[in-house]
Parts: sequence; structure tokens; C-alpha cells
Amino acid sequence: MSGKFRVPARVRTAMAVCTAAGLACAALTALPAAAAQDSLSAQYRTSASGATADQVEPWLEVTNTGSTTVPLSNVTLRYYFKSDGPSISYRFACSWAVKGCANVTGTFGTLANPTATADRYLEIGFTSGAGSLAPGQNTGDLQLRFYRADWQTLTQSDDYSFNGAQTSYADWSKVTVQDGGNLVWGTAPAGNDPTQPPTTPPTTPPTGGGNPDGPTLFDDFSYTSSSDPAVQQHGWTVKSGQGGPGVSGATWSPGDVTFVADGTGKVMNLKLTTDGTASGTRETEIQTTARKFRNGTYAARVKFNDTPTGGPDGDHVNQTFFTFTPLNAPMDPDYSEQDFEYLPNGGWGETQNIMYETSWETYNPDPWNAVNTHGQQYGSLDGWHNLQITIDNTFITYYIDGVQVAQHGEPYLPETPQWIDFNHWLIDLAGQTSSTPRSYNEQVDYVYFVKDQVLTPAQVQSTVAGLRGAGTAFEDTVPAS
Repeated sequence: MSGKFRVPARVRTAMAVCTAAGLACAALTALPAAAAQDSLSAQYRTSASGATADQVEPWLEVTNTGSTTVPLSNVTLRYYFKSDGPSISYRFACSWAVKGCANVTGTFGTLANPTATADRYLEIGFTSGAGSLAPGQNTGDLQLRFYRADWQTLTQSDDYSFNGAQTSYADWSKVTVQDGGNLVWGTAPAGNDPTQPPTTPPTTPPTGGGNPDGPTLFDDFSYTSSSDPAVQQHGWTVKSGQGGPGVSGATWSPGDVTFVADGTGKVMNLKLTTDGTASGTRETEIQTTARKFRNGTYAARVKFNDTPTGGPDGDHVNQTFFTFTPLNAPMDPDYSEQDFEYLPNGGWGETQNIMYETSWETYNPDPWNAVNTHGQQYGSLDGWHNLQITIDNTFITYYIDGVQVAQHGEPYLPETPQWIDFNHWLIDLAGQTSSTPRSYNEQVDYVYFVKDQVLTPAQVQSTVAGLRGAGTAFEDTVPAS
């Protein structure tokens, strides 16, 4: 469930000169005439240096060493490796990138002329959102990784592009760089110059609209209390008792899920109360009873609050809207989650207001191993906001108030049906240690889902206005999975 996110390490390492494992710059392939003015180089390091590993972790940077500005959408890199077997499949992930993981693509290909150290490659590309590199600039960190789809340990010591000794960035000629299809850096395994496109080329985001008349869930939360029989009849479960996420020993309080007047209607209020102790902390959560939501458009109008209604401020609270599938075992391949998580007082190492959009593939709770990626925005989001997530077979896309803020592809797409959830909880007790009781509120005006349709934010707002204009307080035509 929501809250297992940890911010990836962000390493800023100075560029090193061209030397690694005895390879010198003289070994680099000469520039083709067509790219004579565009000069690019690749820097490499690894954060998984063992002969075997759970994941290969090639961290890369690209530097413009030429005299002209280069659009990154024209640039591709290839990392070459020896597969663990002809039937083994691999998955790519971007942990963090200065250019944004949503602007980085990763696809796998098979070499035409296999060698003793390479029969496949990972090709890294960039969307137009990554921008350009001016002369002298580099991309900054591309913290990348890939792993076996069956999550078995893999061998990387026999991989052409791997160098376990290179744990700081340095030029690396065993990663190739293409600019507009021309090889401008590096040496490929013998007989495998990267002149052909990858076997599975990157896809592009869908451009068409959707049909808002598909199977729909809509609820404007016009209930009397969390014990109103209609809450359960309409497919909601209000959490009670104890258990994660958050502070061990805190209590999930159904009575603190209330429905309060707001203008001409009602909104759902999720209250979090704490006195700085676990036993004195009450949290709130409500989720759909049925797991029947996967591809489609999810939307909610949510009011975040930066400050408590009284008492001292500063607690590391988490105010959310998300959808998820349960983790049935460590590294469960069927687990998934897509989160909006707003931290008005920071947390998880952050000291200021921050919003995360996190997409999950899977994780291992002990020892901790997270397979996720995220977008983030600093600054206050106090007040009402329209949140939207669209999911199809290519992308998970996040919007706040009609503006796209993050987009993630494989391996983070959900494989199985999910629940829809809102919760409001305390990350830890470190933010504010006062014993004075204080309460924070998160409010929800409505939730909307349409199955298998990718709607624009404008379409969502128009559809919700139409439902309300027709007097619809609740509708659920989404079939059971």
C-alpha cells in the first residue's frame, strides 16, 4: 500500500578524464562525416559492482564535446551484455534522471553477430521532453538498471559493457552513442556497429481522446458518516485497527472519516490526529472493496492542508490518492501501485513541501529493495487540486490541475486489477515532538474512473460536470474482474 516509497540516492560526481580499465581514447571510433560537428561522449559508472547481482545498474551521462547544440531526441546509447540464456527476458527501469525518467526510454535488442561477451543490448533513448545539450553540457545522472523478468540473480561479469571497478564516472568506450543514426562514440562488439533500430522500438504516447461513456465509477461522497450503510453498499471499505503504513502502533480511525458540508454539497474529510506518540496517533483510510480497476482514467478533486487546525505544525504527514495491487510475496511480479503523495512538511529526507507521483513495479520489505520510479514537485499545494492518472498499455501519466507532471512506462504498468484508495497518515514521529494534540485534514470532493479510456483533463472535467448536472451522486458500472 501507499507509503513504501524511498527517494533514490542522487549522486553528483565530477566528470573524469578518458581512462578506464586500460582503455584509452584512441580506441574510440572515428566520427562519420555526417556528424563531424556533433561530438558526444558517454560516461559510465556502476552502483552494482559484483560479478553477480539482482540488477545490472549502468549509470550513464552524455556530454556534448562539440560546437553545436544537439537535441537529445536524436541521441541513443547502447549497453551490451551477455544474456543468461536464450529464453531469458529482461526489464528496464530508470531510478532517477536529471532529465526526468519520463523522458528516458529503454528497449532491448539482439545482436546480429553474437560474441563471447555480448548477444544483446539495452538501448537508451530520449523523448523531446529531455531537451537539448549545448556545447559543454551533459545530461547529468541517468541512474538506470535492468533485471531478469523472473527476478533470478544474473551474471554480469561476462558482459561486454560492464566494469565493476568503475564506481565513479569516467569516459567509457564500451558504451556506444549514436546521433541521428550515426555512431559518434564508442566501440561495439565486433561486427555489431549500432546501425539498426532496436528489435522493440520505443512507443510514443497515445494522441487520441477517449470515450467518457465507458464503464464508470463516480462518487461525490454524499454520505452521513463512515457508518452510513450506503458507504459499504457503494463498494467502499473504511480501514480500522492497526497496521502499516506509517508509525507502528498508530490506529486507523473510521470515526475520523466524515462527510462535511461544502457549499451546496458535501466532501469527504480524512482527519489525522497526533500528540507526537504512536498511541496518540489516529489515521484514516478508505478504499474500494472490489479490485477491478486497471487501465483507464482515474481522477479526484482533493484539498490538501499544509497546517493543522490547531497546535504546533511540522508533522511528517502524508496525504494521498492512489491505486494499487497487494504484495502477495517479496518481489511479487503482479504487485503494482500508482501514487499521488503530498508531504506538506516533508519527510523521507525532504525538509519542505513536496508532491510525489510514484509508479511501482514491486518491492521486498526485508531487506528493503524498491523497484519504482517517480516524479516530484516542490512547493505548497495547500488547497483544492484536480488530480488525474491515466493508464494504458504504454504509459502511466499523472496530471495536476490539467498539467502533466510525470509519465512512466514499463516495467511499471499494472499487470492485474487494482483498488482505488485515499489515506492520510503519519510517516514518522520525527517532524514534531510536541505532546500538544493537533489535527490535519485532507478532503475529497469526488472520485471518477472510466475503464479502458484515456481522457484528457478537459474531458474529465466536462464529464464530471455532466454527471453532477444530471444530479448523479453515485454511479458504478465497472464490471467485476
